[in-house]
Amino acid sequence: MQDDWILDVLADLRAFAMANQLPRTAEQLDDAALIALAEMSLQRGRAIGRTHEDRAASGTHLGKAGTG
Repeated sequence: MQDDWILDVLADLRAFAMANQLPRTAEQLDDAALIALAEMSLQRGRAIGRTHEDRAASGTHLGKAGTG
């Protein structure tokens, strides 16, 4: 993943906040990391969907041949 660096930055900021008695800031950074993870997951899902759509459009995706 090319966007994983943001999770590392948020973790570093959280560690700094905890080390400097900033628990609310650390909690907010936890929330930010969860949101970033969710958004990145959503983007990956869309990219995978586009890949499947591209295969279907090109005729290389077999789907569920022979069922039904």
